[in-house]
Amino acid sequence: MWPWVPAFAGTSGYLLIRVTDMPIKSEFTRTFSIETTRPNAAEIAALAELLPPATPVYFSAVPTIQPHELIAGAALLRKAGLEPVIHVAARRFGAAADLQNLLASLHGEADVRRLLVIGGDVDNGGPFPDALSVIQKGCLREAGIEEVGIAGYPEGHPHIEAERIEAALDAKIGAATALGLRLHVVSQFSFAPERILAWLKRLRVCGVATPVKVGIAGPASLTALLRYAKRCGVNASLRGLMSGAATALIGHVGPDRIIEALAGAGDLNATPHYFSFGGTIETARYACEAAGGRHGARAMARSKRA
Repeated sequence: MWPWVPAFAGTSGYLLIRVTDMPIKSEFTRTFSIETTRPNAAEIAALAELLPPATPVYFSAVPTIQPHELIAGAALLRKAGLEPVIHVAARRFGAAADLQNLLASLHGEADVRRLLVIGGDVDNGGPFPDALSVIQKGCLREAGIEEVGIAGYPEGHPHIEAERIEAALDAKIGAATALGLRLHVVSQFSFAPERILAWLKRLRVCGVATPVKVGIAGPASLTALLRYAKRCGVNASLRGLMSGAATALIGHVGPDRIIEALAGAGDLNATPHYFSFGGTIETARYACEAAGGRHGARAMARSKRA
């Protein structure tokens, strides 16, 4: 008998998570990246103890973060032997010089060579209306940038039509390639493995061979998962969580259902990109265990009436 542990109480009783000792497949998980927000010095030191050297750590540019925080955090990550990847939100720059000053400081103080370029959720009428314009006009190569990540959306975008997303992806790939920048896609997180697989296969069928970092939520509580799903417009995933179809993701046992599905799908030139909704250190620990094939959290669920 495998132990059942309570995850949360609902109207029909307790949802119980069963954890087995069956290791998940690790080929897909062997290399990975992790995303964090405002990590402090102690967290970065802990990450350096946990993560393999040069692991890409994405530093998200939340709206309230200041440039000096990004620069200081990037410098600490570099000093710790990790690879800082800084989010650059195009529409948050009021002037082109603001981007150039930030890039100069990031490269000079932290040897930043990689960015994740996104549009951002504001529209201030600045010089960069979208991520494509940063790639085209941001003088990234001159600032020491060698590689850029761009966004992908397995479940679509709540405010952008699918045709526009596909056209923008093609344009960004073309612009980066023409400028001699290496490129990868970082997907929005999803709790629906079938959506992720369908999206990945569609990219490959359409001739997009760019490496993909698949957005996956690390171990987190149900409350946190629901909050981020609503905030990010991950509608199919939200429905799955609410209906109980994705109960393997509930609790602090990790996204094993998604990882198993992707690990068994063959070579799609994709690796995990973990969002640390349940805590940076907890997520890093999970990622390392999964990479080494040591993670035994294969979750199953059932309802037990109270």
